[in-house]
Order: sequence, then C-alpha cells, then structure tokens
Amino acid sequence: MSEVYAARRTRLRERCNAGGSAAALVSRPANVRYLAGAAPPGAVLLLGRTEDLLLCGGPPEDRPADGRPDEAVRLRVLPGPGGDPAVAAAGLAADQGADSLAVEEHHLTVARHRAMRSVAPRLRLADLGGAVEQLRVVKDEEEISCLRIGAEIADQALGELLESILVGRTERHLALELERRLVDHGADGPAFPTSVGTGPNSGRPGHRPTDRRVEEGDFLSVCLGATYRGYRCEIGRTFVIGTSPADWQIELYDLVFAAQRAGREALAPGASCRDVDRAARQTLDSAGYADHLPALTGHGVGLEIDEDPQLTPAAMGKLDACVPVTVEPGVHLPGRGGVRIDDTLVVRPEADGGPELLTITTKELLAL
Repeated sequence: MSEVYAARRTRLRERCNAGGSAAALVSRPANVRYLAGAAPPGAVLLLGRTEDLLLCGGPPEDRPADGRPDEAVRLRVLPGPGGDPAVAAAGLAADQGADSLAVEEHHLTVARHRAMRSVAPRLRLADLGGAVEQLRVVKDEEEISCLRIGAEIADQALGELLESILVGRTERHLALELERRLVDHGADGPAFPTSVGTGPNSGRPGHRPTDRRVEEGDFLSVCLGATYRGYRCEIGRTFVIGTSPADWQIELYDLVFAAQRAGREALAPGASCRDVDRAARQTLDSAGYADHLPALTGHGVGLEIDEDPQLTPAAMGKLDACVPVTVEPGVHLPGRGGVRIDDTLVVRPEADGGPELLTITTKELLAL
C-alpha cells in the first residue's frame, strides 16, 4: 500500500504546485487517512518541500481499525501536551523554505488559522479547497474490496436479526443488537448511528430509534452500515410485521422498489448525477408522492458515509467508473409510516456487467 499512498500524495502535490503552493497541510481526518494510511486523533499531514510529516499531539495508539501510517511518511509527536499539530506544521513548512502553504480552509477554525499566521507570518496561506475530496471520489480496487467486505458484514448482521423474534422489542434495542452483530462479524464498528423505525416511524430518513415497541401490522424499516478498515457502506430495508401486509403497504412498497430499481439501472459511467436522481424520483412523483420524498436519492461512500457525488435534483457533474454510491429512495407518510430501500453499489461500465451491487439482502417484501 505504500506505493498507493505515495501516488495519492504525488497527485495532490502536483495540484498544489500548479496552484503556486510548494507545500500543503491536510487536517480533515478522512483526508489524512487517505493520504497517510492512518489519522490518529488530531493529527495533520504536512506535504513539505523536503519531506512529508504526520504530526500528532501524542503517541498514536496501535489499533488495526485505525489503520497504520505509511512508512514513507515520517511520524513526529509534539514534545509537550497542548500543542497544535497544525500550528507546528505551519512553522515547519516555513523552516523548510516554503513561501506558500495550501490549507483546508473548510476544515480549519478561524482561531487555528490565526495561530498558524502568527507562528509563520511570512508564509502565505492558500486554500486547498476540496482537492483531496475530489481525489477520493474514484476508488481503487483495494478500497472497493474493503467496501465489499463491509457490505457482507452488514448483510450478515441484518439477516441474523430477521431470524429472531421481533414483536415486542423496542427500536432502540434492535438498533443496539444490530451494531453488536456488526462488530461480532469483524466490522470496525457501525458506519453511522443505526436507524430502526417501526409503525409511524418507518421510512423516516435518519430516524433515531425510540422506545416504541414493534407491533403486528407495522412496517419495520432498518438502515445500517459497517465500517471495515475505515471504509463505510450502507444498506436499508423495509419489512412488514405479521403474515399479511395491508393493500396500502404492498402498493407503497412496490412503488419504492420500482423507483430504487430505476435509480440502480441508471448508474453508468458518464451518467449525469441529476439524471440518476430523476430516474428514481419520477416514479414516485407520478404516483403523487412528491411531497413525501427525501432531498436526495443517494450519495457517495468511502472513508466517510456521505461523500461526493450527491444524487440530487440540482446535482452537477457526471459519474465515473469505480465510484461507489448509495441508491436510497423512500416515502414517509406522517402518522402512517413508510418504506425505504437502500443499496450500496459501484458504478461499472456495461462491458463489465453494469453497476456492481454490494449489499445483497433480498428486497422482497418479507412478512416477519
């Protein structure tokens, strides 16, 4: 992997040089990990004129889930407690002879920015912008492999839950059990707070589990994800509790399923992000549910659970091959509940079989 990290840093350095900066300071944790292999708490990465440094406020813990720093990057621990690695990095960049330092302004606080200026007053601070995030959009096969394993873990945890007795258990208890199962099967941890919604709470995006108990006749919607070696995937499914779904539940589920399938089938290299959103959304719009839809149809995943690209009506740009995204349309009817179906897929060309589905738990409307 050392060659991979080195190549990533080289691409970033080329962008910085083209913008007139001889050095760059990366402080956003996911970006630090992407370029250096690990991101100890509070650490920053300095791409300097003479060497690359990972600066930490204290000795990093040796935990496999946190990754391991690239051996080609020198680790420097600040000598005393309370020091700021970003401020120290600015001083080092100046000492190396840099006259300009590209920084992630969207991640730095105003106070931190001022402190960096005070320690290196002659150093011009330029905005690195979202350069690292842009590099992260297209994944290599090693990254996709981590996502694939995470998806397998999430599928396994969800499948085991469905085999247990659900009636009478609370949303909160089910969410905690799912997160425990993720870790039991090898995940670093959940990719985000697990959402379990029952009855009127079902299908609500980002629903935080409550003490409401599962009842016969409920819709039960679950959205969970696993983190594996830092990479985060997502899956969402909706089920019916009992033996016979109501007609309105079958109708609503079939509509959301059709919308999700349309979104998945629209994924292709060169496809417009807004066209993917439109493909999923128009099925539900035409059925009269325009006022009950979430703001987006999907988003990128990777070292963070919500990355670019964004699949929304106003999204700009097009999809590339090897970009993992979610497709997650849903409808929530206040007071009644709703349906959400969510998969993680990788954009692939038609010659390679089209979009690769990572989350494979059945999307049949199961009665549990």
